[in-house]
Amino acid sequence: MKLLIVEDDATTGSYIARGLREEGHAVDLVDNGREGLIAATSTAYDVVVLDRMLPEVDGFTILKTLRGAGFTTPVLLLTALSEVEDRIEGLQAGADDYLAKPFAFGELSARVAALARRPQALEAETVLRAGDLEMNLITRKVTRSGVEIDLLPREFALLEHFLRRKGRVQTRTMLLESVWDIGFDPGTNVVETHVSRLRAKVDKPFERALIETVRGSGYRIVA
Repeated sequence: MKLLIVEDDATTGSYIARGLREEGHAVDLVDNGREGLIAATSTAYDVVVLDRMLPEVDGFTILKTLRGAGFTTPVLLLTALSEVEDRIEGLQAGADDYLAKPFAFGELSARVAALARRPQALEAETVLRAGDLEMNLITRKVTRSGVEIDLLPREFALLEHFLRRKGRVQTRTMLLESVWDIGFDPGTNVVETHVSRLRAKVDKPFERALIETVRGSGYRIVA
């Protein structure tokens, strides 16, 4: 198996990596959260062993980022916190298993093997497309006909919403709830304004419009 260990304690990290390598696994070891997140999103691993408390980027942030981007790689969370509430929090953040420190290497090895045996769900899409428009959810890069389009965070979220529901009409209420997290009509033209701005960037510079207005219903991006 190919494994990633993200552990900032040098002694613990070396201990885990050495033991797993002796069992015949290929192991990458990093000692901070930023490098761990980069490694986890750029290389295919069978299992990630992740410490909760890390410098630069903490384990929970890494977990939430991976799951939010659609990565289904099994993650074993290591932590010195062993209360039930801590375990629940870790699992809710996206961990597949939880091991409290101190631990026996044999148990860690068995848990890693068990995670690797689990049937994995199909990898979620990380690139969304409509015609010549492409959105990379990992790099947050949007291009059309190879031309990069600079979007503000809300514009990106709005376009992502359309792309995930390609060809389906999205009402004003749907957009308010999904993109703005507003469960009522604020009585403003916030949706219309952002759709107009998005069109100016995604459609106007190109020959064919992708975002359509469906009169009396809402908007959709053509399939």
